[in-house]
Amino acid sequence: MERAPRSSGNGHVVFYEHRSEPLLPRRLFIRRIVIHAALVVAFVCLSIGFGVIGFHMLGELSLIDAFLNAAMLLGGMGLVSELDTSIAKVFASLYALYAGIAFLTVAAVLLAPFAHRFLHGLHLDENGEEPTSTNGLVAGPTTRNRGPP
Repeated sequence: MERAPRSSGNGHVVFYEHRSEPLLPRRLFIRRIVIHAALVVAFVCLSIGFGVIGFHMLGELSLIDAFLNAAMLLGGMGLVSELDTSIAKVFASLYALYAGIAFLTVAAVLLAPFAHRFLHGLHLDENGEEPTSTNGLVAGPTTRNRGPP
């Protein structure tokens, strides 16, 4: 049975399991990675489309040259074509700043499932359950047996 995103009670949708829940099965984890990758592909396509329109309309470049410049800037390589108008140079500057933020966003979205799974795994003991103290409460950093000093 697959888990659907649940509501947190305050109107927000929660896509990740809480630390008190078990680790997501591998099949659902792979599904989560595919969903994140699809979001990234859609975001990159929209970003390139935005750049192509801007370079074509403001920079007066052909569609293929506009695509080349948008892709190169979004990929972190820099402009290829010489821009003649001031508005095209301003657009290229703003698009370059956007591309830097977009790169960080893409990296964060792609790494989020792995980081969450790693951190979630730290909350689990060897049996795959939340560590508990002897009184049945969830163990905190001060109640765990850390072994000999």
